[in-house]
Amino acid sequence: MTHPIHIGIGGWTFEPWRGVFYPPGLVQKRELEFASRALTSIEINGTYYSTFKPDSWMKWRDETPDDFVFAVKASRYCTNRKVLAGMGESMGRFLDQGLTALGDKLGPVNWQFMGTKKFDPEDFESFLKLLPQEQDGVRLRHALEVRHPSFDTQQFYDLAAKYGAAIVYAVDDESPDWPRIDQPTADFTYARLMSSRDDEPTGLTAAELETVAVRTRTWAERGAVFAYFISGAKVRNPAAAQALIARLGSIPAD
Repeated sequence: MTHPIHIGIGGWTFEPWRGVFYPPGLVQKRELEFASRALTSIEINGTYYSTFKPDSWMKWRDETPDDFVFAVKASRYCTNRKVLAGMGESMGRFLDQGLTALGDKLGPVNWQFMGTKKFDPEDFESFLKLLPQEQDGVRLRHALEVRHPSFDTQQFYDLAAKYGAAIVYAVDDESPDWPRIDQPTADFTYARLMSSRDDEPTGLTAAELETVAVRTRTWAERGAVFAYFISGAKVRNPAAAQALIARLGSIPAD
C-alpha cells in the first residue's frame, strides 16, 4: 500500500521567487494561492518566531485546495530551553493561536531543537508527555527535528516511538555532524531536504532527485510522507519540489 505523499517548501513569501517561481506580475496576496496549486504542501516557518491571529489561519485554509496540507514549525520558545519540561506555558500559547482552524489541512507540527541541545532521556520524555494528541477536536501529529549527534541512539528512537512522534530526516550537506535518522517511529515520515544548489535549475541533479524519489516511495510504504525543500539554494527549492512531484507521478491525497 502506498500512503499519501506531500511535497513542498518552507514558507511562500520570498522575493527572489518572484519572476522565477511566481509568474511576473502576480500580486503578493495571491502567492499562497499559486504556490498551493503548484505544490502539495508548505511548512509554515513564521510560527517559529511569532504567533498569528486566528483570521490568518482561516485565510490560509480558504485560499488553498481541499487536498493541500500545511506543516507548522513550533515556537522556538518551546524548544530553545535548558529544561524542556518547563515549556508548558509556551506550548499553550503556540497551540492556542488558531492553527486548528486549518482543520484537515493541518499536517505535522515540527519541533526543532538547536544543535547544542543534547539528548537527556528524562528531560526529553518530560517534553514528549506534554505534547497533546489533539487540539480543539483536530488531530495533532508531532515531528522531532534534533541536531545533536547524541540523539542518534536506540534509546531516543524507542522514546519517540513510545509517544508516536516522528524523527525528522534532515539532510544538510553544510552540517555533516547533524544525525541523519531514518527510523519508523510514527505513522508518517517528515523530511527536510536542505541540499539544493544554485547551479542546478532544479536544485538537485536528475540522479539526485531520483535518489530522493526512491527513498520517498519507500517511506510511503510505511505511512504518509511530508517532505520539504528548505534552505540550501532557497531560490531553487520550488523547482526542486516540483521536479520531485513530477518524478513521483500521481500523488494520492489524504
